[in-house]
Amino acid sequence: MAAMMAAQGGKAGGAPSQEEIEAQEEAKRNAEEQRRTMLAACMTNEARERLSRIAIVKPDKARGIENMILAAAQRGALGAKVTEERLVELLEQINEREGASKPKITIQRRRPNLFEDD
Repeated sequence: MAAMMAAQGGKAGGAPSQEEIEAQEEAKRNAEEQRRTMLAACMTNEARERLSRIAIVKPDKARGIENMILAAAQRGALGAKVTEERLVELLEQINEREGASKPKITIQRRRPNLFEDD
């Protein structure tokens, strides 16, 4: 029992301490700051502005584009900074992929019967 408590950090129930929570939050902030710095190095100002506007409306799509840009930068596939035109091309590619994989849903509503004799 003592070995299990020592493995969990000395606390029963395995709840993280306040210091551990703060350390995790600090690590998340540092990782996000590093991510923003890398994106700033890989993109022009116009492209970053457009991506920030996209993030306001569709944060998941903006995050996907950021991931694509960072992955390309890590592979060395980016020859130059991503411009606004290249960003639009990436958006179109994502929209085509999502449009082909998602089925189209059509909703047909019933019209009320005006001549019911209830």
